Amino acid sequence: MTQDPEMLRQTIISWFAASRKQILTAMAAPLDVATKSNRNDLVTNVDKANQQFLIGKIREAYPEAGIIGEEGHEHDDTDLAGLVFFVDPIDGTMNFVKQQAHFAIMIGVYQDGEPVVGAIMDVMRNEVLSGGPMIPVTHAGQQVKVLPDLPLKDGLLGVNGPMTIKNRLHLGDIALTSSGARVSGSAGMEFIEIALGRQIGYVSYLQPWDVAAGMAITKGLGVVFSREDGAPINLQQPGVVVAATPKAHQTILTMMADGGKEA
Repeated sequence: MTQDPEMLRQTIISWFAASRKQILTAMAAPLDVATKSNRNDLVTNVDKANQQFLIGKIREAYPEAGIIGEEGHEHDDTDLAGLVFFVDPIDGTMNFVKQQAHFAIMIGVYQDGEPVVGAIMDVMRNEVLSGGPMIPVTHAGQQVKVLPDLPLKDGLLGVNGPMTIKNRLHLGDIALTSSGARVSGSAGMEFIEIALGRQIGYVSYLQPWDVAAGMAITKGLGVVFSREDGAPINLQQPGVVVAATPKAHQTILTMMADGGKEA
C-alpha cells in the first residue's frame, strides 16, 4: 500500500511533540543509566520508555509495518519489504546523560527499501527537520533549499571522534583538508547541520537507525551517501557512512583510497 508522505510527516511530528513532553518530564528525575557494548555506549530508562512509546504509536497507526529500533530488538524486522520504520528514541545518549542537550529523536520511514520520509527532532530546541524524496524538506516549519556543491576545503566536516583521533580511513587527514572538523556526538544533530548548510558532510560508523532518517531527508537536498569504498548504504547492516555534497563526497572517498592524499 502506497503511503502519503505528507501525512506520514505530520503524524510523526505529532508523535515527536508528545514524546518530547515525556522526555522533559523524565529529565526532572534521576536517570537510570546502563552500558551496552562498552562504557561509552549508554542506554537510559528514557531511551527505553521513549522507544516503547513510539513503537506503540506506530503499531496503532500502521499495524502491518515493520520496525527496526535501537533499544531492544524484539520488534526488529530484518526484511525491508513493505513499510518499515527505523526508530532512534534518543540519538546522542551520552550527550543526553552528560549535557542534557544536543540529542535528537529520529524516525526514518522506508517502503520496500526506498525512502519515504524522515524526521529528526532537536529535543531541547523543539525544532524538527523533516522531508523526503517526494515532499519538501522543512526545518522548524520553513522550507530548506538544495545545498550548494562546495569543495571539501570550503566546508566544515562532521566526524566521528575516535576515528578522527586514530586517523582511521585517514579521517584525521580528511578533517584537516576541510575548513574544520566538528564532533557533536549525535548523528541526528549532524544531519540537521548538513541540511541547514552549516556543514558540508559527516563521516562516522553508524547503525541503520542512525542514518535512515537523515538519508531520507537530505538526499533530496543533494547529499550523497555511501560506504567508505563507494558502495551504497545497506540499511540491514551497520557500517561506515560517508555523507556529503557531491564534490566533498568524492574528495573524501579519494583520500580514503589514496592514503589520505588529496587528488
